[in-house]
Amino acid sequence: MIPITATIIAFNEEQNLRDCLKSVEWCTHIVVVDSGSTDRTVEIAKEFTDRVVVTDWPGHLEQKNRAVDLAPTDWILSLDADERATPELRAEVERVLDAEPTAAGFSCRRRTWYLGRWILHGGWYPDRKVRLFDRRRARWGGTNPHDHVYAEGETPALDADLLHYTYRDMTHHLRTIDFFTDIAAREKDRRGDRHPLLGMLARPPGRFIRMYLVKRGYRDGFAGFVVAGLGALYVFLKYAKLWERKTLRRRGLDPDREPRHHRGPEWTPPRREPAPSAEPCTAEESSSQTATDAEGA
Repeated sequence: MIPITATIIAFNEEQNLRDCLKSVEWCTHIVVVDSGSTDRTVEIAKEFTDRVVVTDWPGHLEQKNRAVDLAPTDWILSLDADERATPELRAEVERVLDAEPTAAGFSCRRRTWYLGRWILHGGWYPDRKVRLFDRRRARWGGTNPHDHVYAEGETPALDADLLHYTYRDMTHHLRTIDFFTDIAAREKDRRGDRHPLLGMLARPPGRFIRMYLVKRGYRDGFAGFVVAGLGALYVFLKYAKLWERKTLRRRGLDPDREPRHHRGPEWTPPRREPAPSAEPCTAEESSSQTATDAEGA
């Protein structure tokens, strides 16, 4: 079989990484690129390979290509830390690499576990991804955080699944949505995308209808409804955060600068009219009232 390297990027993935690495132990080499984990991620990675690099975080696309560049072979099997290569996927990879392929890469189905079940509709499955590729003719590209492998040549389909344990629970899902919509809004802002209000109004309902009805998310039961609803929320927040960035910039604020005063530099406390009083108050009472007014401001 042609030598192959499994490449994984990670950050604080001690709960996922061991199972991920066990699933690719059969690969010729393993490369793990860590972006400064504070848990046992690096320690676990070193149990499986000596090719562990700790570096900065330049972005999803850049980090995945960095891992590809560090590989000692041209053929790459690229996984995320929350993914697992199945025995069926291993057999398919070995089959095509034994035949000395002319293709630039191969896609596999990705099957996601969420809310206590495999999500098989709503656009989440088969969710084909090119994960096996020849780096001489393929690279990670796209727009952060939505990365894709772009290949110069055909990418035939493998008849096997890659397992994806994407979210621990709904709280984790919501935190991930918050994180990725920050990145997506920043990228849209950088590209000069316009009309965020239209995006907030029109696109979320369209996403829900497509996932729940067109892509038959209803066949996954109430879990399918939740997945479609959170998909719509993702779209709404992406455009809402784009609107926020544009609004802050119009007010002379840098949306990437922290901390920033949420009222803006031009804000001043409102003037208060003195309340009518039948009797003059003492100096002590006046001081007390001033402190109360300050707390209310």
